[in-house]
Amino acid sequence: MIAPLLVPLVVPCALPPLARRAAARLTPVAALWCLTATTVVLAVCSLVALGALTLYGLLALPAFAALGDLVHPLGATPALLPLAAAATGALAVCAWRLPRSAARQIGDYHAAKEAAHSRPTAGDLCVIDSPEPDAYALPGSPGRIVVTTAMLRSLSPAEREALFAHERAHLSGRHHYHLAAVGLAAHCHPGLRPARAAVRLAAERAADEAAAAITGDRRLTAQAIGRAALAGRAARRRPSMTPAATSGPVPQRVAALLRPPLRRGPVSVASALLALCACLSFAGAGAGALTLHQNIEIAQGEWPSG
Repeated sequence: MIAPLLVPLVVPCALPPLARRAAARLTPVAALWCLTATTVVLAVCSLVALGALTLYGLLALPAFAALGDLVHPLGATPALLPLAAAATGALAVCAWRLPRSAARQIGDYHAAKEAAHSRPTAGDLCVIDSPEPDAYALPGSPGRIVVTTAMLRSLSPAEREALFAHERAHLSGRHHYHLAAVGLAAHCHPGLRPARAAVRLAAERAADEAAAAITGDRRLTAQAIGRAALAGRAARRRPSMTPAATSGPVPQRVAALLRPPLRRGPVSVASALLALCACLSFAGAGAGALTLHQNIEIAQGEWPSG
């Protein structure tokens, strides 16, 4: 009865090793989309499973069964009530953390947007006079590349162009949507938390490769990323949904830029396993929700029990 609902709660635990494998084997853009889609699907399915388990537990109690117009409470196995209690607690934590995280991201974004719009701009470039080296892509209409004077002084003219190309790739690729979606999804299950770092790495790697293609010099792009990261180690706090060239594991990114780019190939084992995880989780949540619906109709006398 409740076994299918346990699948969406177990499958996310397999995501961390698969995310690392996907980041290493897939092209950055493919890794970004695969990881984002899988993480969001697993998060939604885990919430569905938690909600269904909570409802199972409530409707197994006579008082709540009467409120739901059930002729008799749902049958309760020995494991149902402890699982339902745990699911209720987890669901309450999600309901507390998700809105707070969303509100914090929106607040940080609007604060950064107001600060950028109060400065003079040159095209899509917004320069802030600050002794702290920093640069990031600020989404919006239009999007802006926010960079401080200290960061500009830290780079040569050619390195600045590589940095700007990197940040423009973030804006054109709409990477902030991936970061925001995965940042929220990570609050739905502990196993999804490592996905935030994996998706950020994929977004930075995608922008790295785009910048290298634009400049035509992978070594120059690697040098610009490395110098910007060294200069911006003590950068100011920025919105978590805003991608920046100085974030993520910079040595790993620089090493990747100093190698030939990955070529798009057939479906890899990593992407196939991610798809399998999403399908298993979706199937478990769907089967569990459908079974719950049928059991409720039976308990209401609206479904033939034989």
